Amino acid sequence: MSENRLSRETSPYLLQHKDNPVHWWPWGPEAFAEAKATGKPILLSVGYAACHWCHVMAHESFENADVAGLMNALFVNIKVDREERPDVDQIYMSALQQLGQSGGWPLTMFLDPEGQPFWGGTYFPPAASYGRPGFTDVLRQVSTVFTESKDKVEKNTATILARLKKAAAPVAGAAIGRDDLNDAAARLPAMFDPVHGGLKGAPKFPQSGLLEFLWRVGTRRKDDQLKAIVSLTLNRMCEGGIYDHLGGGFARYSVDEIWFVPHFEKMLYDNALLMELLALAYSDTRDALFLTRARETVGWLKREMLTSDGAFAASLDADSEGHEGRFYVWSEAEIAAVLGAEDAAFFNRFYDVTRAGNWEVGNILNRTEAGVVSAEDEARLVPLREKLLLAREKRVRPGRDDKVLADWNGLMIAALARAGGFLGEAEWVALAQRAFDAVVTHMVVDGRLAHSWCGSKIVLPGLACDLAAMARAGIALHEATGAPEPLAHAARFLEVLETHHRDPETGAYFLTADDGDSLIVRPLATHDEAVPNSNAVAADALIRLAALTGNDELRARADRVLAGVSGATAKNVLAHGATLNAIDTRLGLAEIVAVGANGAALATAALKVPFPLRVVARAGDDVPAGSVMAARIASAPAEGAAFVCVGERCSLPVSDPAQIAAAVGEMIT
Repeated sequence: MSENRLSRETSPYLLQHKDNPVHWWPWGPEAFAEAKATGKPILLSVGYAACHWCHVMAHESFENADVAGLMNALFVNIKVDREERPDVDQIYMSALQQLGQSGGWPLTMFLDPEGQPFWGGTYFPPAASYGRPGFTDVLRQVSTVFTESKDKVEKNTATILARLKKAAAPVAGAAIGRDDLNDAAARLPAMFDPVHGGLKGAPKFPQSGLLEFLWRVGTRRKDDQLKAIVSLTLNRMCEGGIYDHLGGGFARYSVDEIWFVPHFEKMLYDNALLMELLALAYSDTRDALFLTRARETVGWLKREMLTSDGAFAASLDADSEGHEGRFYVWSEAEIAAVLGAEDAAFFNRFYDVTRAGNWEVGNILNRTEAGVVSAEDEARLVPLREKLLLAREKRVRPGRDDKVLADWNGLMIAALARAGGFLGEAEWVALAQRAFDAVVTHMVVDGRLAHSWCGSKIVLPGLACDLAAMARAGIALHEATGAPEPLAHAARFLEVLETHHRDPETGAYFLTADDGDSLIVRPLATHDEAVPNSNAVAADALIRLAALTGNDELRARADRVLAGVSGATAKNVLAHGATLNAIDTRLGLAEIVAVGANGAALATAALKVPFPLRVVARAGDDVPAGSVMAARIASAPAEGAAFVCVGERCSLPVSDPAQIAAAVGEMIT
């Protein structure tokens, strides 16, 4: 039966394609059975809702009846939302790279009926253009090769599959120690742009993992140069066009080297990781810009990203009304119509607005060249921005991808709980708690966490990234609130990870569960992608949970995971920022335990210690007799105390909450 089957799906990205004349199949055994029955190769198209070039290719080719007719005649066509099935995306993106091509989306891969890839690419124009082959030519040529040159296809699939299996088996290496971390940090400054921040060149991505690593080493070594790189990068991003100066929140990346022209989609995960960095930078510098941007970004979350159940949606599209960035860009006349001539002239001086426009179709609001803005001017700008935001709300909005992804929600929940506890923003912690409750209520089935939830559909079982990120979230919430339930959930998530994802050969974790879909390879990546690598997030969570529970077996698991990925990390530091951070946690985490009558005040003070460096525990009434915790309680003065331990060293009991930060500072350097 020939039809487009995507109308039965719930993913917003898949539903965008439900009316295409292409006979799309969702990923699943039915599509592969069709390919085997017909003998046709498979065309696999992978994208996501906020991807601009995915929309372009859809409009040019998938909505074109002639192109669709050719696709339907020659292939079994499968459409995948990469955010709903990151395991599928990771395998076939890696396959494309094994063919010597750069990755990116839309991903267009050609598979045999068994799912084995033999050729592929990314975006194809409908007709040959600027050295790119036309999509219809590609379709005919690939079909001909598959039909008439079976030996070549089989050779290609065998070669690619062998390379994929080799790439999915990370090589263990020598343990990475403190000196290795310091050496890695010392090499990084030369790679960063000294004027605009971020890694040199374009396009520019936030690289939050590397920035956190520089911050960690800079803090431990009291190296102001390393921390200045972090502050400079965040300042340029906060003032650049990559930031939404009216609504809050950061776009995914900038296409240039000065953070000016964004790729306008906004992703939940980027804003989570940047939230943590903004909190740390504000604490270091007391620069109000960083606190303001963090608060504005939380405002954006509450206004535009909350689902009805209190979880967070995945992303906002780059396009509206068929044009990238239209929702965010302004003409000089539009601003004058809202603000009036005098206020518009004042606003435009700060936000780089001109009659000719600073971009191809208007003005991208930015303060890249505004310099230091006085408190008086800043106060005058606030109501002007509010007026423009209200006017912008009347425009046609970019699409929102309403999928609730466990891993991205976990990162945001952890960020809100960590930054909220650290900065004393109780509302942020409450927002995190509500989202955590929504995920565990709606996405845990028979003890197993789902990856994606949209409408009536959940995608089970969850992936390693989901379990690791939600464990991180549970631990962060427990630290911020003292509530035992999030910590219990975190422990269960990490047990599922150990039971269903452990690779017996390397000790690291496969992305997919042992009872999940059968794929051509079982992915086990070590490098960071847009989000931190799940092995690194899991190792960090295991170390923190070990400190909170006293279960040393969890720390041994973390050591095993880090040993399994250390070889790849040592070979490519830039791609393993999250792993470097997890190793730093393992070598220098400050364990702060608050006990006694003054325990609540001591715990609150402990939360003011930067969250990457510490874990905060509160002694309860259920402490086992004879345990280390019981001994600490017994030795504490009547008013209570905080015990600070780093590695194998512990401080004397600290009874003054104001002295906790100093005690930690002395022990971590």
